Amino acid sequence: MQQSSLFLNRNEFGDATNVGNLLSPAEAKAILDEWVKNDRLKIHMKQVAHLMKNYALDQGLNDLEVQKWYLAGLLHDADWDQWPEQHCRKIIEELENRAIDPEVIRAIASHGPRYFGVEPVSLMDKMLYAFDELSGFVHAYSLMRPEGYSGMEVKGVKKRLKDKTFAAQVSREDIQDASERAGIPVDELIFFVITHQAGADLS
Repeated sequence: MQQSSLFLNRNEFGDATNVGNLLSPAEAKAILDEWVKNDRLKIHMKQVAHLMKNYALDQGLNDLEVQKWYLAGLLHDADWDQWPEQHCRKIIEELENRAIDPEVIRAIASHGPRYFGVEPVSLMDKMLYAFDELSGFVHAYSLMRPEGYSGMEVKGVKKRLKDKTFAAQVSREDIQDASERAGIPVDELIFFVITHQAGADLS
């Protein structure tokens, strides 16, 4: 599939009058359960949501903002399982139809700029992009370690990043690009993922 085939060809998402409108936890879970049948993908989405929530908390954001960050992380790949050819487009349209906060929708739209053609602008946009590939990579590394996340070190993750045959589907280019856009060194992002991801609720 060519990257341009997923381009959204727009930069405005949602309606400004819907600021503050979010899905309830039950509504978000219903979308997750209905749209995502792949358990590994569900784990990834829940882990990214957990990272987003914890980063927002570390930034001292209020409860509403934390919920926005969590929701963007939870649903960013909601349409990938059943509708890969409509990836990002379908979940965006769903959230727009439900009158969800435009900041959440835009973060989802910009979580892969070279795929969707939407540049990450806000901190939420940039961190979703930053955590997406890295979260999956660190999780893959944890699965090959007998002790999982326990005792995992940044240098171990970086060593695996240099091995292009390990988790080959993870884009090292996107990880580096996201790091630069967020203005956060890759080492710091890896450390954050290592120290928070194991605590994600995967139920």
